[in-house]
Amino acid sequence: MAKAQDMTTMMKDMMGAFPVDTAAMEEAFKTTATLSEKLSGVALEAAEKSTEVSSKWTKDTLSKMADMSKAKAEPADYAKAMTDFASASAEVAAEHMAAFAEIAKKVQMDTVELMMAAGKDMTEDATAAVKKATADVTAAAKKAAAK
Repeated sequence: MAKAQDMTTMMKDMMGAFPVDTAAMEEAFKTTATLSEKLSGVALEAAEKSTEVSSKWTKDTLSKMADMSKAKAEPADYAKAMTDFASASAEVAAEHMAAFAEIAKKVQMDTVELMMAAGKDMTEDATAAVKKATADVTAAAKKAAAK
């Protein structure tokens, strides 16, 4: 039983000798929080622009519907109004879909750019943390061996 106690004491001493680097953890957390903030900014900007495009599309459609719904002198004018409305709607739809595509393309480019930058930052943080941990463990092992 005495040996088990000695082993427990030795383990406690050894664990106490290994320093815990909270600075590396804090830096990793800050990097992750900053990335989350930037990604949220990209998403919010895209949502805002998408809402603007949707609103403009709705206004354009309602405006064209107002023109179509006006009373006409001849029955043939109703058919022409419907044809004009359908043609204008198709044109407006193409414009707005292109605007949505531009928003999506920008979101994709911004996201890739952020992820690449974050990956570089995280790699640098991890490398620094591993170097420091290795140095600390080596120092702690030497200290423990000297006892």
